[in-house]
Amino acid sequence: MRRVLITGAGSGIGLATARLLAAKGFRVYGGVRKSQDAEALRALGVVPLLLDVTQEESLLQARRLLEGEGLEGLVANAGIAVAGPLELVPLSAFRQVLEVNLLGAFATVKGFLPLLRQSRGRVVLMGSVSGLVALPLAGPYAATKFALEALADALRVELLPFGVRVVLVEPGPVATPIWERSERWAAAYLEPPPPGTEGVYGRYLEVARKMARASAKRGLPPERVAEVVLKALLDPRPRARYLVAPKGWRTLLLRHLPEALRDKLLARFLA
Repeated sequence: MRRVLITGAGSGIGLATARLLAAKGFRVYGGVRKSQDAEALRALGVVPLLLDVTQEESLLQARRLLEGEGLEGLVANAGIAVAGPLELVPLSAFRQVLEVNLLGAFATVKGFLPLLRQSRGRVVLMGSVSGLVALPLAGPYAATKFALEALADALRVELLPFGVRVVLVEPGPVATPIWERSERWAAAYLEPPPPGTEGVYGRYLEVARKMARASAKRGLPPERVAEVVLKALLDPRPRARYLVAPKGWRTLLLRHLPEALRDKLLARFLA
């Protein structure tokens, strides 16, 4: 497998993965939305593609460019983060995170499947531990990642007869620019609060900011996730899921607790 497309390759996990695969001799196509990100990829030996995963025409144009060369691997990595108390999150922001993280991943796989069927290639979807445990103040983001778990399960079985393997990578918090961008964006859509909620969630907003800053500072390096993506692409018998979390990370233990106990523990976190 030598020709791989990575969406969201301009920063974070996507950029780290593009850098690693290029260094390993892959021909890497990096999907980006900004021309300056395209220049940075060229410097790494990556072929940049201006690509918006929320626009079918953009995906179709990218596929046409690759039809003459073929494609063995697809890493659907493009994503954004929307956070905050659900009552304060505008429907427009919720729709946007669904559009990018879920529908964008689906549209990307759908768009490039004809090439992947020809090569009996591989799809790597970028999930998250937020698709396993939904924490307060991360509801919109977690909703997209829970849905991506279902999408991966369905695709994995549907594409198996064609020799196309589907893998889901589930990182814990990763130190990438997504958190800083999310915090700036949240400041715009969470304030001023909707009528009737003034002063209700003041403490929650501070907790959300601390969560974002902690993830940006102490999260896993994106290079660690990139190494797992490489494994998911090359393993002759890949697992359905690859969890990438710090050793001893306790958050996943929450999913094994009774709901009442889990809710009480998390509510204290917000107090």
